[in-house]
Amino acid sequence: MTQPDPNLADLSLGEIARIVAGQHYDPHSVLGAHPGPDGMIIRALRPMATSVTAVLDDGRRLPMTHVHQGVFAVTVPDEKVPGYRIATVYEAAPGSEAGSAVAEEVRDDPYRYLPTLGEFDLHLIAEGRHEELWRVLGAQVREVSQTQGTSFAVWAPNAHGVRVTGDFNYWDGRAYPMRSLGGSGVWELFVPGVREGARYKYAICGPDGVWREKADPMANAAETPPATASVVYTSQYAWGDAEWMEARAGREPVHAPMSIYEVHLGSWRPGLSYRELAVQLTEYVADMGFTHVEFLPVAEHPFGGSWGYQVTSYYAPTARFGRPDDFRHLVDALHQAGIGVILDWVPGHFPRDEWALARFDGTPLYEHSDPRRGEQPDWGTLVFNFGRNEVRNFLVANAVYWLEEFHVDGLRVDAVASMLYLDYSRKDGEWTPNQYGGRENLDAISFLQEVNATCYKRVPGITMIAEESTAWPSVSRPVYLGGLGFGFKWNMGWMHDTLGYLRQDPIYRQYHHNEMTFSMMYAFSENFVLPLSHDEVVHGKGSLLGKMPGDEWRRFAGLRSLLAYMWAHPGKQLLFMGSEFGQGSEWSADNGLDWWVLDFDIHQGMQRLSRDLNAVYRRTPALWQLDTSPEGFSWIDANDAQGNTLSFLRMSAPRGTATSAAGEYVRGAARDIVRDAARDAARDDEDDRGVIACIANFSALPHQRYRVGLPRAGRWREVLNTDAAVYGGSGVGNLGGVDAVPEPWHGRPASATITVPPMGVLWLTPEEPS
Repeated sequence: MTQPDPNLADLSLGEIARIVAGQHYDPHSVLGAHPGPDGMIIRALRPMATSVTAVLDDGRRLPMTHVHQGVFAVTVPDEKVPGYRIATVYEAAPGSEAGSAVAEEVRDDPYRYLPTLGEFDLHLIAEGRHEELWRVLGAQVREVSQTQGTSFAVWAPNAHGVRVTGDFNYWDGRAYPMRSLGGSGVWELFVPGVREGARYKYAICGPDGVWREKADPMANAAETPPATASVVYTSQYAWGDAEWMEARAGREPVHAPMSIYEVHLGSWRPGLSYRELAVQLTEYVADMGFTHVEFLPVAEHPFGGSWGYQVTSYYAPTARFGRPDDFRHLVDALHQAGIGVILDWVPGHFPRDEWALARFDGTPLYEHSDPRRGEQPDWGTLVFNFGRNEVRNFLVANAVYWLEEFHVDGLRVDAVASMLYLDYSRKDGEWTPNQYGGRENLDAISFLQEVNATCYKRVPGITMIAEESTAWPSVSRPVYLGGLGFGFKWNMGWMHDTLGYLRQDPIYRQYHHNEMTFSMMYAFSENFVLPLSHDEVVHGKGSLLGKMPGDEWRRFAGLRSLLAYMWAHPGKQLLFMGSEFGQGSEWSADNGLDWWVLDFDIHQGMQRLSRDLNAVYRRTPALWQLDTSPEGFSWIDANDAQGNTLSFLRMSAPRGTATSAAGEYVRGAARDIVRDAARDAARDDEDDRGVIACIANFSALPHQRYRVGLPRAGRWREVLNTDAAVYGGSGVGNLGGVDAVPEPWHGRPASATITVPPMGVLWLTPEEPS
């Protein structure tokens, strides 16, 4: 009769077989050190090993016996668990010289350590309320029981087994099965000795029995594409932007200047790293006077042609330009130069790459299981399951991660409309209604409200911006008032109408005049950003310059007038890189910007105008202080369709009330009271308000002796003329200023007779009495 192996104790060979197959939910209950009849039994999984030895801290070396299918064991006649490591010898590699020595490999044992996640963390994860998820999942370099190593934790609730595999185990994870932490769906393993820079993935066995290698959804860093492994990384960055961060916490972006320079990092000046961009981009943006940069998505993405909009590693800045701390350095440099940083964020959909989020544990996990809700037909991508606690938590924590860990000042949320509507880009029969029979995605609405409320709660002074192209109500109203909770919404209607008008030859524009005035019908229904973004200069749309009709002079005059009109219109401004100097060709992410055109005077003039627009804008509160209030705007004449001309006033708040009034307005409290107070103050003392008069002539002829009504008599200085010779214009203007006389016109108490240049825009402001 065969004697039972004392190293098995009460284990069965079947349980060991499950360990070896990687389908045991608690390998720590078998491997590592456990009490036995004759002392402590140490078991180790070493497939393909020729010999395995337990090396005790007291110097003893105890050869381990092969028990079954690569599991080795030895009984240590001790009452307590001894400190030990495992020494392993493998067969010589094929082709090695006969008799060559085989090195012994001595490693600490992962199966002698307790879980690195606490019960409270697991509870928050299950509830979908762990706002610092990146601190507990993923790869965390840490010290456990005075041992340095890395803990790996991944959410894969439907997996039958998970192994960690990497360059530290020759990409063979058979000896590193992870344990499932109860009903949380989280699998965990602390691997001693794994340090910064190690590359790794998870091997996941799905319910179908198929093993799949997956990058870590929570990885802080990734390999440079096309390589796809995750990288163990811990930030060592020392920030230098304390002054910026302290000031930011007290800001209300809605009543502060915001002119945004939109940048695709890979093509602004191709070949630059994050640290090189920290010098060159910062210097350029500071010189041009933009208040913010907005980066197209920087989270890791395998296909560069997606411009970052198909994300595979939501917590890792792309390695194309350096390491995560290098990106931190770029943000820091911009902050120290007084420039805010906004990131494009893509929580609506993700690509189908087999090694990433798609069917992560062998089932639809991050994506919705119903293809009518879980697939995005326009982009061939998958849609997040916003109704699942853990998925929502993954995204909410990701937004907080970029704001807190990288000090970014805001997130522009991509494709919000595709999230809000269940029938977005779907035909009849290709979508399912919500529980009330409607087409609104209630789970996505709840998610957007949660992410906005969470970000504003945790990080004061930041802003959340929605790219939302429909008439969904209250996008930029607080959650507690029933809104989605964004700080701003892109004004896509303004963009389409304005570009549609300017594409017309000037002789036909009079028939499209309403396209230019319509935006003021809804300008204060939301907090708007006016976007001339990358979407308008790709896919055959040509450049902004190329959209303007006529010869070269008219095209440049048209672009100059567009930007000056845009900077004066209520709302913040966003301009895609290259448009500020009039790039003529369509943007190419592969070729970069045509910086060489700045050898020509006409492009230099365009760039000079962009710089001057920002300079005047930043020092003129009338252009931004009451962007979201009708008290900051008043038509002079909206009806000169035959002359293709628009004229209006922009006004600041009365002295001493600007911040409080605008702040209350954006917070949605006592809005009527604030409006009445501002109106009464304006009536009592109109001279107490800063004023800019904007006169935009979109015809091809100058208007001589053009009379406009103004709020006060006296000298009005011409602070901007887009037709100035220094900008490449013809020099038609008013010799620097005009005199308004107390003759009523356009319902105003004063008026002035001015010259308005062809396809030109004038900004006038009253001179202060000497």
